[in-house]
Order: sequence, then structure tokens, then C-alpha cells
Amino acid sequence: MQEECLDFDDVLPHVGEFGKYQWLLFLGLAPFCLNVVFIYFVQFFITIPPEHWCAVPQLQEANITLELRRQLSIPVTFDSQGKEKWNSCQMYDVDYSKLLREGVTSANASWPVRDCQTWEYDMSSIRYFHTIVSEYSWVCDREWYGTLAQYGRVPVLVATNFVGAATSLLTALSTSLGDFLLYRFLAGFAFDNIFVMMYVLVLEYVGPRRRTLIANMSIALFFTAGTVALPWLAVAAGNWRLFTALSCTPMIFGCFAFWVLPESARWLLSQSRVEETIEILKKIAKVNGRTIPDQVLHDLQKSSQLELEETPMVEQSSASLLDLFRTPRLRRITFAICVVWMLLSMVYDGHARNVSNLQLDVFVTFTIASATELPADSFLVLTLDRWGRRWLACGTLILSGILSILTIAFAGNVVAVAVLAMLGRLLVNIAYNIGLQYAAELLPTVVRAQGVAAVHITGYIATILSPVIVYLGTINPLVPLVVLGVASVIGGLVALLLPETLHRDLPQTLADGENFGKDQAFFYFPCIEKDKKSSQPLTLGEIGQQPSFIRHRPRLRASLRGETYRSTLIRHRKEVLYIPMAD
Repeated sequence: MQEECLDFDDVLPHVGEFGKYQWLLFLGLAPFCLNVVFIYFVQFFITIPPEHWCAVPQLQEANITLELRRQLSIPVTFDSQGKEKWNSCQMYDVDYSKLLREGVTSANASWPVRDCQTWEYDMSSIRYFHTIVSEYSWVCDREWYGTLAQYGRVPVLVATNFVGAATSLLTALSTSLGDFLLYRFLAGFAFDNIFVMMYVLVLEYVGPRRRTLIANMSIALFFTAGTVALPWLAVAAGNWRLFTALSCTPMIFGCFAFWVLPESARWLLSQSRVEETIEILKKIAKVNGRTIPDQVLHDLQKSSQLELEETPMVEQSSASLLDLFRTPRLRRITFAICVVWMLLSMVYDGHARNVSNLQLDVFVTFTIASATELPADSFLVLTLDRWGRRWLACGTLILSGILSILTIAFAGNVVAVAVLAMLGRLLVNIAYNIGLQYAAELLPTVVRAQGVAAVHITGYIATILSPVIVYLGTINPLVPLVVLGVASVIGGLVALLLPETLHRDLPQTLADGENFGKDQAFFYFPCIEKDKKSSQPLTLGEIGQQPSFIRHRPRLRASLRGETYRSTLIRHRKEVLYIPMAD
């Protein structure tokens, strides 16, 4: 009979699974959530183009009204709905000094025109927030500059926050497109880990019964609050340089994490650093008003020593990413996951950026669109483990696509288009959240870390297209929504090629992955047909790369059974759940 081994999750109840210490860690997530918001969305606001038209020095010096200047110098053109508007890139090529002397007060449409050399800006159109676009005149033939500019454990946590803070400050000092692109590119390096490390660290110290709550509520509360407040922080700052500099504030706090946060106890155990683990556990117990029995600590030390002795004997042969493509069914599943995630990433990012094309106040629409994160996350808490992943992902994506495409029928009705776009964004948020979890559940444990990383890389590649799709709004504001809608529908249909994972043991080996879901009918609904398979959720060790401490000890998995983590991070991105948990 095998000797039972004591694991970290066996000790956690003795120190407190959800006490004062865990609440403090939960609150500590707030600045790190803001970091994600600032790194990801600051870019959007500092590149908003205000309404603009050609500046005519002779007319400006003549001290005449703005309306008279435009009537005399700017040609009238028509937007995509056939409404008149001032041409933003051309002016009449005439002698304005002569016209003023002759008392002419309106233009003749037959006059010759030329391109603008300098511009005037209506800053009231963007609530008097001075952007880099207006400062460096990234308009007209340089309008694509703004589109181009959109691309862009504890020691790691400190390093990434430092990089994010430093590059945000440097962005505020940019003097050219090259500087701006470089600093935002470097800030992008910090994007994933600037929050992920703290997120996983907090979840490690929370008991299994509360992990779903913490995983969802941290995003629902802190991330949503940050995105909703972001536009108004921009308005309060007044200009893009101060706004960008302010965005580094929570990252500066993150640089002090080394002196405040505990190291990952699971990682310490995987490195056989048991004494350090015990010290952390004692601190947590003290804050939570608990006492750890000496026998428990003794058993933990003994179990760790046993793990060290047994690991070489149970070492499994390594599998590689290429193994996902060696057998037909697993290859098809992997391709389908990649396609779904690429389309999801592109559509999510596209909807987030497309608020500028909705022809309403961009600050208000961004706030409302961001607020959809909260109901989306709450909806999944209630439904995902009842209705399953496959049909819910398919339904939300297809319905989002239909709503986006339907905007064509309401062309000219700005409010109706905006409402449909917001509903589409809400459904995409739900689908994106499902996608975060779905990939990790479908790929076999032996290649889960490499596989999920590869899937997310394809998503990053796809998001390169989203600024281009949004830029199509210069042709017609509805074009981006239609393109995103078609992509959503395709993504929903492709999701039907994937097997359902609810109430199923997750695939451990490559053979499991090849056979997974073979017994499922196409119209299998887990909420209607009760599955006889095991109902084990994704475990802590199975999220991302399992630490060696867990990976080589199958008998320990029982102590790690916990509720599946879910989040809408973004954003985002937001691939919080699948990164390696070791430093």
C-alpha cells in the first residue's frame, strides 16, 4: 500500500483557506488589475483623433470667427450616410488676403483645392483631451500612424512592473512616431506578467471552494472598475503626456511587491525549499488567527523528502508541441482551437477599439462598453458549469455576429447601431471568457503548457488585424462591425468542431487527447443529457504547466481538486490561467 503524502492543499485548511490574509491578498490585486487596464487601453485614448480641418494663417491673423474661416476656406464633403461635413484634409487654393479685401464671405465650389499643410482642431469633440494625434498632426495622409501605434512569481512581478512603469514614463516624453512605437512596444512586454503573476499567486493561497469566486470577482470588480474609470482619468488629466505618466502609478507600487508579498509556496515546495514554505504558512496562520499542528508541518517535510526520492523513478517521457499534430483527431481539435482563439482575440480586441467608430461621445461609449465585463462574468459564474462550453461558446459568438451584422439595417440611426454594438460586445466578452478556459481543458496535460502558449500566440498574431479592421471605419463606420460580425459567426461555427469538456475527465496523455469526445454525438447537450463520465473540474496543477512537485505525483491530484478558474482578463487579455506557475 502506497504511503499517503501531504500536499500544500492539505496544509492550507490549517492556516485558513479564506481568512483575513486572503482578503488582504485579494485587495492587493486591485493595482495589478489597473496595470493591465493602463497597459492595454491607455494606447486607445492617447491616439484618438479630434475633429480637424485645414489651418489658414491669413484667415487666422484676420481675427474672424471660426465659422467664417471654414465657410471661406474649407470645401464641403459628404460622409458615408450622405450628410454634409467639412473636408478635413483639403482647403481652397486661393489668395485669402485678396478675398478679405474684396469682402468675400463664402467659398465658390469651383475654386481649386490643395492638401492641408497645418490643421486646426476642435478639442471639444474629445472633451478637450489633447492627444498625440493633435500634437504631431497624425491626420489625413498620416492618419495611419495612429493605427500603427496600436500594435504594440515575485521577482518576475517586480521586474515586469518596473518595465511597465519606466516605459509608461518614457512614452510621456516621446517626440516622434519612432519613440512612441518603441516605448509602447517595450511596455507590451510587461503586459502578460504584470498582472498574471499576482493573480496566480493569490489563487494559490485560496482554498479550492473559493477560487472561482476570487478568480471571477477580481476581474469583475477591479478590471471593470479600471476600464470604466479610465476615460474620465484621461479627461481629468487633460493631455496625453500627463495621462500616460499617471498610468504608471500602480506599476510603481508593484515594484515594492518583493517586500510585501509571499513567494509561491507551491513553487518553493517544487524546489524542495520546505523551510521557507513553513515560514510563509506560519505567517498566514498568524494573520488568520490559526495555529498549525507540529505534526502537520512534520508530515509536510517528510512528504517533500519522499517526493525528491521518488521523482527520478516516475519521470515520464517528455512530449512536445509537435505531438499535437501527429494523430488525426487531436490535430483537428488543435487546429480548431487555434482558429476559434484567433477569431475570438481579433473580435474581442476589435470591439474594444471600435467604440471610436460609433459616432457618439467616445468617452461615454467606452465606459458603457467596458461595463459589460461585469454582467458577462456574472453570467458565466451561473451558467458555464451547467450548460457547458461548446454550445455556449457557439451561441454567444454567432449571436454577437448577427447583432453586429444587423447594424447595416439601422444605418443612419446612431443610437440603434451603438446598442447593437454594445450587445455584441457583451456576448463576445462571454465567449472570450469561455475560450480562456476551453483550450486548457481540451489539450492533454503532458503538452498543456506548450499547447496553450502556442494557441495564445496565434491569438496575438490575429489581434494585429484588429486595428486595421477598425481603420476601415474611415470608409464607413459600419464596415468594422460587419467584418467583426462575420468573424464571430465563423468562430461560433468552428467551435462546434470541438468536443464538450463539462462532466469529463480531462485528457492526461496524448492517447487521451486523441480519443477525447469520440463518444459524443453532435447534438450532445450536457445540461440535458446527464453524462456518466467523471465530473472533475480543472485542477490547480493542471492550469498551465504543472510544477514538478505535482506533475510527477499522480496520487497528489486528489488533494488539488478545486473549482475551475475563469476570468475575462483581457484582455486581456489576457491569458491569465495558462502560464507556468514556477518562477
